[in-house]
Formats: sequence, structure tokens, C-alpha cells
Amino acid sequence: MTETAPLECPPRKVEKAWVDLNGHMNMAYYHLIFDESLDTVFTDLGIGWEYTQKGEGSCFTAEVHVCYIDELKEGAPVRVTYQLLDWDAKRIHVFGHMYNGETGELSATSEQMCIHVDMKTRRAAPFPDDVQAKIASLMESQKDLPRPEQAGRVIGIKRK
Repeated sequence: MTETAPLECPPRKVEKAWVDLNGHMNMAYYHLIFDESLDTVFTDLGIGWEYTQKGEGSCFTAEVHVCYIDELKEGAPVRVTYQLLDWDAKRIHVFGHMYNGETGELSATSEQMCIHVDMKTRRAAPFPDDVQAKIASLMESQKDLPRPEQAGRVIGIKRK
């Protein structure tokens, strides 16, 4: 199968209300943009808004790691892409890149582990078979994408 580019999400712009005292987008809004962009991926996989409204299943975030690489200022266009790093019957491991849509420079990354949850029991449960087929297809199409430099990073202070 041919290599597929990361999934493109709808473009955004940094809103005035998102700018903090340092004159750039506040860290919370990086999370907001990554989260709302991931909803696009979930919709493509059949686990988006319509799926959750049925009350049977949803995806919960188990862990997220954001790296802030470059500032985004008010009005800056923002472009987000996602790639699938791994998956199993109950989890997907995704990686997002956030770019300044004007300069093309990488602004932030977000690595996330999402767990599929049965909303009746509120416990981890396998994705429906049709969703697993879509995830498998996406994984196959993206298997040759390079692993992002920031993937798997650990927070800590290196000591000599």
C-alpha cells in the first residue's frame, strides 16, 4: 500500500481571547486545538460526535504529552495533522503536529493515548468491528511514515 500523509484537520486561527500575558497563545489553547482537531480524525474513523451520541461508546484520553516548540501569536493561522502510531482493540496511540499556517514552522506536538470506553459500564471495551477495520486500514496506510522526533519523550531533568 502507498504511504499516506498524516491526516489534515480543519485550519484554525489564534483568537484574541487565547493570548496570555506573554503575548502568545496560552498553553491551554494548544490542548484545545489538538483536541478539537482530533475530533476530525475520530469522525473519519466512525467514533466521532454521532457515534458518541448513541450512548454506547466513546474515547477517553488516558495520557497526553504536549511539546511547545514555537510561539503562536494572535491571528496566526494554525494547521494540525495527525498520524496513527499504534493501536489495539481498545486503544489508539496518535500523534499530532501543529504548524504555523503562514510560515510552515512546527509550533507544537501532541502525543496521546486514547481508550475506547463502553458508556454503559464506563469501562474500557473493544472498538466495534467496523471501527477496528478503519483503524487497521489507517495504520496500514501510515505504517511507513517516519516516527515523530518527539514521540515517546519523557519529562525529566538530566543529571550529570
